Amino acid sequence: MSKQKTFHRIPLSVLDLAPVNEGSNPRESFQHSVELAKHVEALGFNRYWLAEHHNMPGIASSATSVLIGHIAEKTNHIRVGAGGVMLPNHATLVIAEQFGTLESLYPGRIDLGLGRAPGTDQATSYALRRTLNMRVEDFPMQVNELQDYFAKEPISKVKAVPGQGLNIPIWLLGSSDFSARLAAQKGLPFSFASHFAPAYTIPALRLYREQFQASEQLQKPHAMVGVNVIAADTDEKANYIATSLQQQFLHLRRGQPTKLKAPIENVEAHFSAFELQAIKQTLDPTTTIIGSKETVKQGLEHFLEKTEADEMIISSQIYHLEDRLRSFEIISELMDEANN
Repeated sequence: MSKQKTFHRIPLSVLDLAPVNEGSNPRESFQHSVELAKHVEALGFNRYWLAEHHNMPGIASSATSVLIGHIAEKTNHIRVGAGGVMLPNHATLVIAEQFGTLESLYPGRIDLGLGRAPGTDQATSYALRRTLNMRVEDFPMQVNELQDYFAKEPISKVKAVPGQGLNIPIWLLGSSDFSARLAAQKGLPFSFASHFAPAYTIPALRLYREQFQASEQLQKPHAMVGVNVIAADTDEKANYIATSLQQQFLHLRRGQPTKLKAPIENVEAHFSAFELQAIKQTLDPTTTIIGSKETVKQGLEHFLEKTEADEMIISSQIYHLEDRLRSFEIISELMDEANN
């Protein structure tokens, strides 16, 4: 592994789903997100991204652009953005105007990550799109439209105000090869959802790098990978608090999404052997790193060695806020120790 590609030498960022804890509500979730954003900004993290999901009782980041503005207002310099906006759910002009507004309010701090999945179930997808007549197959066309709205001299007669002429970095997000190909073709930075699609990570990154074409926005490939990290002062504690994430994925697999549940002892007693095997495949140890500082260090270094990523974005679905803050502190301590 080269010196340039050690995890403490690349930007580390945060992916927040604004988790709603069992026994709590979205208002408290947003308060926790503000605390976390301030915390990781002080620790030196690069970006704070929020992801669009709908009809999920445990995720409060559905109105993504609104929450991005709230986080940007409560912080000072960390980049804040969407990881991502599910573009087929929206009229492209509306997204251009929303992010044009955000960039005008917080210049030089806004990122726009775009996905083509609905971020929800079919019924909710229909409720979101019933007046848009939009399909995921139209995603490349929507990306073209969005880029035009942000251009200094748009082709479209319709202008995004605010939005026109603003330099808002567009990222493409993916969990398969579709967005990898599109990001390469359009010369855009690419973020892969390794944290829930580990098996496709290396093929997608290879495809993106091999097919990349330079653009006005980007001269060479730039890949960010998602990773789940749950760090604690001991391996035992980390494995205990990680049961909240495991429960969340298992309930999603059952088609019964819930609020984020408190950690439990002996998760094996609550789910079938088949379910536990499925969760091991989704939460692969390579992309879901759970443990003490040393365990996390080894895991991050191994994952970076495999992917040669330019950035990492970290998701930490942890029930207790103090444990979540501590998890990011441990990652920051690893960066500091390696740099000293």
